[in-house]
Amino acid sequence: MKTINPRKLLHSKWTAANPTKKEKHFIITEVEFNEEGVLIRCLIEAVISNRATLIQWHELEDTNKWLQGWK
Repeated sequence: MKTINPRKLLHSKWTAANPTKKEKHFIITEVEFNEEGVLIRCLIEAVISNRATLIQWHELEDTNKWLQGWK
């Protein structure tokens, strides 16, 4: 598992390790932090379909699901 800085997630690019519906490349389009600076909301959007999904940002650390950057 990789360590990811939640402050640098906005507009970062990701590749799905197991693409579904031909959606392989994604961008983090929204992040929201609470008053203590803890990430509470992360929205990831498929580049090909513009379908957006809320995810737990810790899922991005699992290299079996996500690869950092576009591969």
